[in-house]
Amino acid sequence: MKQAKVLTDKELKRVIEYVDAVDRYAERNRAMILLTHYLGLRVSELANLRTDNVLNEHGELNDVIYLNAEQTKGSKSRRVFVGKKAKTVLNRYFKHATNASKRTYLFSTQQSHKFNVNALTQLFKQWYARAGIVGASSHSGRRGFITKLATKGVSVKVIAEAVGHSDLSTTNRYIEINDNLISNAVDLI
Repeated sequence: MKQAKVLTDKELKRVIEYVDAVDRYAERNRAMILLTHYLGLRVSELANLRTDNVLNEHGELNDVIYLNAEQTKGSKSRRVFVGKKAKTVLNRYFKHATNASKRTYLFSTQQSHKFNVNALTQLFKQWYARAGIVGASSHSGRRGFITKLATKGVSVKVIAEAVGHSDLSTTNRYIEINDNLISNAVDLI
């Protein structure tokens, strides 16, 4: 099975520019795309992400998102650590999206319903295709997240924990070997 394309920074920027330029729901869609890249979320986790996972009782962003077993693949709860880039994306989303902090689910359809995972998967594919990115899918953000961490020298064991993999071989399959990864490795000598 062919794996989802890992986007370059330039390609990710192109997708965001496309969504910003033509999409009525640009803020929502921008946030969903970027959170797959900055948090390594699966699309199913994105669809199941609740506002109370992201905001505390005072309306402030949590540093860690706790996903319960019903929100994840494999029926295992997991923690998602929210970095600076993801916090910037979420702050922008809450600032611009009407009533986002009052919804049950963080992201909803135009009829204010929870996203169907298959429909959301197709939306991702459509955004990437319309931005001219060949081979990208809803899993591209997750693969990119894992590959970038590996490129920066983060241990596969830490990456596996960050993305909720119980088997290191699963995480290894996500890592795209690229020139930066090889160059960084050689520079360690």
